[in-house]
Amino acid sequence: ALDLGIPLTLISEAVFARCVSSFKEQRVQTGKLFARTATPVEGGKQEWVEALRQALLASKIISYAQGFMLIREAGESYGWDLDYGNTALLWREGCIIRSAFLGNIRDAYEANPDLVFLGADPYFKNILENCLPAWRKVVAKAVECG
Repeated sequence: ALDLGIPLTLISEAVFARCVSSFKEQRVQTGKLFARTATPVEGGKQEWVEALRQALLASKIISYAQGFMLIREAGESYGWDLDYGNTALLWREGCIIRSAFLGNIRDAYEANPDLVFLGADPYFKNILENCLPAWRKVVAKAVECG
């Protein structure tokens, strides 16, 4: 991804979080240096569960979008003749990914084989637009809570 100049922020952060988690002793010791404060969360439990569900949904779409951007750029850079819709279906059958989205991704690339950003497809764009307020709310509260 770095060599091709494609952002894979969600995947990169997952890798970095795994690296940080390996420093458990240091994290525990450092955590004792700072006072913990409770941050009030307005709204009911169900409201936050729904906001978290929508934020996760939007994050999953962006993760797939970034992954397919990388696949597209690699295909162009290395001269691969790829069928992005069929690539999505390959994962659905026999891979750990197996997401329901993969059929929708196939549909998006069948409708527009030149699609660069998955979020520009009408199906995914609609979901992102609907989830964006909740996604912002969850991210803002996470930052506020530290």
